[in-house]
Amino acid sequence: MLGSPHPHARITRIDAAAARDAPGVHLVLTHHDVPDTLYSTGRHQNRLDDPDDTRMLDPVLRFVGQRVAVAVAETPRQARDALALVRVDYEVLPAVLDPEAARSPGAPLLHAGRTPTGHRVAEAGRNVVAQVHEEYAAPGHDGVEAALAASAAIVTGTWTTARVNHVALETHGARAWLEPGEQLLHVRTSTQVPFLVRDELARLLDLPQDRVRVVAGRVGGGFGGKQELLVEDVVALAALRTGRPVQWELSRTEQFTTVPCRHPFRVTVRAGATADGELTALAIDVLADTGAYGNHAPGVLFHGVHESMAVYRAPNKRVDAESVYTNNVPSGAFRGYGLGQVQFAIEGALDELAARLEIDPVEMRRRNVVRPGDPFIVGQPVDGDLEYGSYGLDQCLDLVEDALASGRGEAAPDGWAEGRGVALAMIATIPPRGHYTHARVTVAEDGDFVVDVGTAEFGNGTTTVHAQLAATELGVPVERVRVRPSDTATSGYDTGAFGSAGSVVAGLAVQRAAAALRAEINVMVSTGSTGGAIAAGARPDLAGMSAEATHDGSPRSVAFNVHGFRVAVQRETGAVRILQSVQAADAGVVINPEQLRGQVEGGVAQAIGSALTEQLVVRDGVVVTDRLRHYRVPQAADVPDTEVLFADTVDRLGPRGAKSMSEAPYNPVAPALANAIADATGVRPRDLPMRPDRLWALLRATAAAPTGRAGR
Repeated sequence: MLGSPHPHARITRIDAAAARDAPGVHLVLTHHDVPDTLYSTGRHQNRLDDPDDTRMLDPVLRFVGQRVAVAVAETPRQARDALALVRVDYEVLPAVLDPEAARSPGAPLLHAGRTPTGHRVAEAGRNVVAQVHEEYAAPGHDGVEAALAASAAIVTGTWTTARVNHVALETHGARAWLEPGEQLLHVRTSTQVPFLVRDELARLLDLPQDRVRVVAGRVGGGFGGKQELLVEDVVALAALRTGRPVQWELSRTEQFTTVPCRHPFRVTVRAGATADGELTALAIDVLADTGAYGNHAPGVLFHGVHESMAVYRAPNKRVDAESVYTNNVPSGAFRGYGLGQVQFAIEGALDELAARLEIDPVEMRRRNVVRPGDPFIVGQPVDGDLEYGSYGLDQCLDLVEDALASGRGEAAPDGWAEGRGVALAMIATIPPRGHYTHARVTVAEDGDFVVDVGTAEFGNGTTTVHAQLAATELGVPVERVRVRPSDTATSGYDTGAFGSAGSVVAGLAVQRAAAALRAEINVMVSTGSTGGAIAAGARPDLAGMSAEATHDGSPRSVAFNVHGFRVAVQRETGAVRILQSVQAADAGVVINPEQLRGQVEGGVAQAIGSALTEQLVVRDGVVVTDRLRHYRVPQAADVPDTEVLFADTVDRLGPRGAKSMSEAPYNPVAPALANAIADATGVRPRDLPMRPDRLWALLRATAAAPTGRAGR
């Protein structure tokens, strides 16, 4: 793939003739050779959730690295050599790289002419993809400004989060082929959303859905990054044009420079409280940089400002939020889906309020957290289907507070300042707007049971959970249950493995299907139509029996996580050492404790990376951290032992009382770490990542500030 050298340019001439004649070349594609169909790389149950602003190959280029031409050859080297022969003339256009500048008058427009109704772009004339402007005052209250004016304590501050790459072990890759004599297009791909990929490929290539088969297999990590259509379109078109198998696997550098990253946010918080520590007002102003394209921009923005605000009770709330186009690498779906960015700011503001009022940070949260029966976000529920299927936030706060007071963990080195920090997060257990799945459980020829469910396994552990749920309902050992990989030709429909839906949506459908099959078999056994019970092994006369079930993802519950840290900070260098790390999770009934601990520990490790070291650095539109040696993910030695504790709850909406937990552990980590650093040093870091050089500069700038609780 030939990438754009400019952050903003128009192709005025492109000549690929020499490339098409190069050795080993089967096909060269430019914008003249592909369907001129607008779409979004972001995939959702409702394809209208994201703006249609992308073309497979576009004559207007909006970020460095965007596709200009694609060569298909016998070998990767021949394809690269062919691309060197493509001649391109560019009209370089003015670029805008700062999101504040992008929405200001006179800024270059990236998608001029896109409309809210036709393309789902909020204000193309201001480069604004999506926006939320809402205010709520409870009866008897006069709004945010009046409440702040009457508050005993007020905090105002701005927090920023950086671009972060998913760094999944497996990069994006796909293989497509046509079976000899078949009209069926096969696509095997590293995706979290095989059915959504199938549907959009059929639309882009003008094929019936039954002519496209997508198989996910086991995917090597995703974290939201594979909720996109990024390589499958070109691979599928090339297979159709050449009649040959075609494969494209991104290099790690391509992964860093062309694949959507985590949205960078700027969040300004204004919060007020009474002298007793009760919130009077909470207002946020959010600016998100969605980069060159709007994939996931509306969803990340809306989700980011909802549960983050809803987790605290305040009679006056306001949200002003916009997501803006820039000529930077696109942003997209990332674990937490916007919540982590906003919670980093709100949790920091809560700690500052607690300090000004001289109230313990945990107690400050106890006095203000949402409780069952309270309304969700600004005035109204997020959706009518969002409920408290269970509530364990109070337990999580107690568990973390007790753990931090226990004396467990390491001691601070001599001369280092020690501090503690906590933060919490709430998340809906299922994405809004529907998340559908269909599951089937069948008696195999050998008497075991086969589960067909369309959700993709990408390290989230759903294969294990689905086997456990089916085995429990059938009353057989889990070894007698086989879960087949996601395949759009053999599995029932599934929206996808995102939004932590693998257990609570697909899992519930599997549980229902297994229960239905057991009931059918028990009827046959009781009437004498067969001679064997399930526990003894299904007999051959049962082979082929099956039962099916569905789930539409409604109603949804909420889950909670609280994280606590003890840290030591070396003032002379800004170095941070984590002495104790503990997270309490309200996950309902824990189906597989060992696996869930792994989910939490992995989420904490990933969050520590984005909190302390990870940043996708873009200079003049060019990603300079374009390989792992320049982009520092935590190594094993950088990750502390995290004590994982579970609240004792049973969710009435989830499978066997369980709640989702894939995304949630990530969200409270960065704010808890920032709060601990602030407690240790008296200086509050408000920008991620909190690298030693940044902390050192903050400490030098406020050398006279009070020191932390210990090591003073």
